[in-house]
Amino acid sequence: MTWTTEEIQKRVASFPFWYHRIELPGGVVTPGINPYAPEMYKVPTDLTGKRVLDVGAWDGYWTFEALRRGAAEVVAVDDFSDYLGSLRTDDRKAWQTFDLCRDMLGYGEPRCKRIEISIYEISPEKLGGMFDVVLFFGTLYHLRHPLLGLDKIAEVTKPGGEVCVETTILDDYSPYQGGFGRGYAGRQIVSEFYPTNEYAGNVTNWFNPTLHCLAAWLHAAGFEKLQGWKLMSQPTQVGFCRGFAKGFRKSNAPAVSTDVPPPPRV
Repeated sequence: MTWTTEEIQKRVASFPFWYHRIELPGGVVTPGINPYAPEMYKVPTDLTGKRVLDVGAWDGYWTFEALRRGAAEVVAVDDFSDYLGSLRTDDRKAWQTFDLCRDMLGYGEPRCKRIEISIYEISPEKLGGMFDVVLFFGTLYHLRHPLLGLDKIAEVTKPGGEVCVETTILDDYSPYQGGFGRGYAGRQIVSEFYPTNEYAGNVTNWFNPTLHCLAAWLHAAGFEKLQGWKLMSQPTQVGFCRGFAKGFRKSNAPAVSTDVPPPPRV
């Protein structure tokens, strides 16, 4: 189906909320604000022939970006459990925004699949096999069981396959320590637990690690050659207190790694 610019604008405007900023045909861009500084995610620029998993896909920015970068197949998964602490239940339209973008961008089901599933339930059997690259953005801090979530990520990553993670971090800000400038800087391996809405007023924010704790979690899940970096050197807003890590699945990793984790290259 061929969409006119006016039709695209009308369909985009019909949704009450967009999380992602996605460029559609006709120069139309969805009104989301994420991802901020997409170059900071350091997703491989060439994904030719790769099978990619996008965990916590939401509107699908990284799903479609992976396809644009040549991925042979992308599987998007989400369980729609996050409402940012403020959205009404009917603000988030499940897969409707994703489907709209997929249709308008011309990607078919064989190459661009979507599955509604909890991260705790993913497996090679349920997702049709293993993945060369796993994108895990804006999701880790919403998990009540973050290490289990990373173990499940490792379970579907091919040996030698790459994982890319983005999450909130404690290096520059802690609601328990006194706010900005009172986080856990340096190489501290620390995580905080939020039983209600202590972090950013969102009851689905459960755990928050330091950058080095994030690397240690990934190491424990069986990833190596770890790199870590911050979105900003000195963030001034809670939303900018974000960190990134990437690594590769060990070829012969045990189910749980108990050796001492090396620090990431920062």
